[in-house]
Amino acid sequence: MAASTAIVPTTRMHQSRGDRHMFSTSDDNAMMRQILATHAPDGRELDVKPILNIIEDIMHRATPTIPGMTPHGAQAQLDEMDDKALHNGLADMLELLAYTINRISCEISCKCSGGGDAHATTVALFNTLTSYPWDAKVVIALAAFAVTYGEFWLVAQLYPTNPLAKSVAHLKQLPDIVEHADSLKPKFEAVTSLIQAMLNVTKCIVEFKDLPPQYITADTPEMITATAHIPTAVYWTIRSIVACASIIMNLIGMGHEYIASTTEAWELSSLAHKVSNIHSHLSKQLALCYQHIDEKRHIEAYQTLVRLFETPHLDNTKILKVLISPKDELPLFDSSTKRRVSIDVLRRKIVLLLISDLDLSQEELTILDQMYRDSRQQPARPESQYEVVWLPIVDRTTPFTEQKQKHFEAIQNSMPWYSVYHPSLLEPAVIKYIKDVWRFTKKPLLVVLDPQGKVVNQNALHMMWIWGSLAFPFTSLREEALWKEETWKIELLADSIEPNIFNWITERKYICLYGGEDLDWIKRFTTTMKAVASAANIPLEMLYVGKSNPREKVRKNNSTIINENLSHTLPDPTLIWFFWVRLESMWHSKVQHGKSVEDDPIMQEIMTMLSFDGSEQGWAVISRGSAEIAKAKGDTIWTAMTQFDQWRDQVEPNGFIQALNDHLHKLHTPHHCNRLILPGTTGSIPERVVCAECGRAMEKFIMYRCCTD
Repeated sequence: MAASTAIVPTTRMHQSRGDRHMFSTSDDNAMMRQILATHAPDGRELDVKPILNIIEDIMHRATPTIPGMTPHGAQAQLDEMDDKALHNGLADMLELLAYTINRISCEISCKCSGGGDAHATTVALFNTLTSYPWDAKVVIALAAFAVTYGEFWLVAQLYPTNPLAKSVAHLKQLPDIVEHADSLKPKFEAVTSLIQAMLNVTKCIVEFKDLPPQYITADTPEMITATAHIPTAVYWTIRSIVACASIIMNLIGMGHEYIASTTEAWELSSLAHKVSNIHSHLSKQLALCYQHIDEKRHIEAYQTLVRLFETPHLDNTKILKVLISPKDELPLFDSSTKRRVSIDVLRRKIVLLLISDLDLSQEELTILDQMYRDSRQQPARPESQYEVVWLPIVDRTTPFTEQKQKHFEAIQNSMPWYSVYHPSLLEPAVIKYIKDVWRFTKKPLLVVLDPQGKVVNQNALHMMWIWGSLAFPFTSLREEALWKEETWKIELLADSIEPNIFNWITERKYICLYGGEDLDWIKRFTTTMKAVASAANIPLEMLYVGKSNPREKVRKNNSTIINENLSHTLPDPTLIWFFWVRLESMWHSKVQHGKSVEDDPIMQEIMTMLSFDGSEQGWAVISRGSAEIAKAKGDTIWTAMTQFDQWRDQVEPNGFIQALNDHLHKLHTPHHCNRLILPGTTGSIPERVVCAECGRAMEKFIMYRCCTD
């Protein structure tokens, strides 16, 4: 009993309650000074993983066959172990270490057979292992114990059917042990638990040794902390080996006379708890090391990506492989065939990377889908020679649940273009590049790569909204050229959302676009406007375009306007959304090209329209042809119409639009409060914005909005 009571002295019973006690008690410090004094490695580098693999196999197969005990692992799984993987490199290592393993095995058997102090035995083993590194010490000691433990259970498993095993079993008193199975059960359960804890710690120590030195070095803080704790972990693992070996050797030597004691089982459980705590601590430290390694790898991959985009290429294949998935051969999903395809389908094509999270709005999808399908109606046209690929960016810090997977698949299946097969294929370095360089936050981006993989536009979504397929090939140069051809006219403002506008312009009709949510003002304005048109004898068409982010109020207004025949409406709320998102896109497009209200007339008009939308009242724009335009906020334009008798004499000599503008100028006062509301997640909000009405710098506020209406 002396041997067993020495395993875990009672003064140290509570040391395993936490890592702090485990690594810092004065008793442990004294012991560790003694252990560290035995450590004199000769500089040999040993790959002990093959031996660790065979140890693990022995421990799993040497399952106690005592009736009533739960097997440690399924035999079928053990039989499926790959022998090649198990024995890979084993012969070379055994040639180097077989003598030492057998020597340690003999030493353990001798010192653990007749009692003795467990710590003294452990120190003696460390003296024998003095020239080996820490990972080799613990693996050699565990291998030495595995020989004894494996032989014990090999005989126990074979003795009922093998005559040789039966004779050996009698010498080891195994029949006597089986006869007292009930009292043995807690003892062997404790041994099994401790062996698993020892294996876990040993694998952890070996894993530290295998960390890639190009990403983490010995002087890295995470490694310094781990290295400081590894000797303690090795000590308590070898100390646990001594405890387990004592149980086995005493069983062989004393038989049922030894069985009656339960003290060892309790002590083994205490050791298992301590070693498990050590494993938990090392695992956390190992996780920090892997985090450091991942960060280094991500930085390296990010820098590689930066260099790759700075380097000319013959085609886009290399860039796309690195961007989409360097490891997967079929990283794309073709929604038309519902099959996975390779990057080769994009070779030497203009590629539009649609970058978004999973909250891509239905309006955005609907309009993009329509534009894409329209471009495919005549595949031979130059403007049809491009492909779109959706890159979904998801938050890696939260689990990708089954619900998210279904949502992702629903979006993916609704898209007529290619998409990444799964968001997890996008490397963290790629996501960082997309956020840092292309400034993706939440609003979707459409990054354009030419056939050589060069970025020719960091966000073509704005020009796509404004000009559709006319924007091909979607380069920044093309965007600049299109703006040079544009003037502020009704076609730019609304032609793409209402086909009838082209006919109205051709027929020289007056066109009135108006918006807002105030239904009373809408009724008053439309009635008055129609009366003025009739009095002025001008052909008039009116179109209600609502408000950005059309909500239930705008939908109700649409119904009332249709039912009371007040004017034309946009039948689909998506078209109302599109009218306003085009205006925002015009603003962002101009900002991307360095334009402002002070130096760009179109920018001034865009700002005015957006400030109309930011106000609480209605507004109207009245146009004839391409050049004649009048505009004002709701109260001002309605007042001008109610005062038509004051300026009707000017309609015939000057024209309706000019006469209206002159009168609006008389009604203008210097007092105003204009608001410009823009999405704050586009990454292109300038620091300074001036008022379109007076030219003064506008104050910047941050607004948070949640509209469920």
